[in-house]
Amino acid sequence: MKPVVVVTGRAVPLDRTDVDTDQIIPSDWLKRVERTGFGAGLFSEWRDDRDFVLNLPEYAGANILVAGHNFGTGSSREHAVWALMDYGFEAVVSSRFADIFRNNCTKGGLLPAQVTPEFDHALLVAVAEDPTLEITIDVARGTIEAPAVGLSATFPLDEFTRERLLHGWDDIGLSLRHADAIAEYEHRRPAFMPSA
Repeated sequence: MKPVVVVTGRAVPLDRTDVDTDQIIPSDWLKRVERTGFGAGLFSEWRDDRDFVLNLPEYAGANILVAGHNFGTGSSREHAVWALMDYGFEAVVSSRFADIFRNNCTKGGLLPAQVTPEFDHALLVAVAEDPTLEITIDVARGTIEAPAVGLSATFPLDEFTRERLLHGWDDIGLSLRHADAIAEYEHRRPAFMPSA
């Protein structure tokens, strides 16, 4: 995965609470065998309503999703992260994430920025009022800012997750950090032992 250092851009205000993974990417889309193409299915049932926020031209091209409280609940569906990223989102802001969804985000390179309910609401309102509002999320500093409207906050990330995002380490990347030690072990391994 690519490193996530700073995410800067415009946002889509999804003012809905308790959004589960089946709403993010409906089960009809889970038949696909590859990790791409899921963006077309993102919130597909809601997108049937032409007034749904993703259908509004003023939010086209936004790379940050500002969601309501309790985002990503439900089943552990990696497809939800794939759909958000395939659509073009690099970060999701909410006042609460389901643990499994948050973990799937950080393993896939999608930044989950958890903020206070007050900040989340203020940012939702600000983005709804001004679709051109620029937001900057800094992973190293753990900050989220919308300077034009005077909004600034921090969000928690444990050090392992922060390093994982900053370096772009997916699960394979974490293993490859030890490639020399793995190669040395394999070199010294007795020939009679099974090999891959």
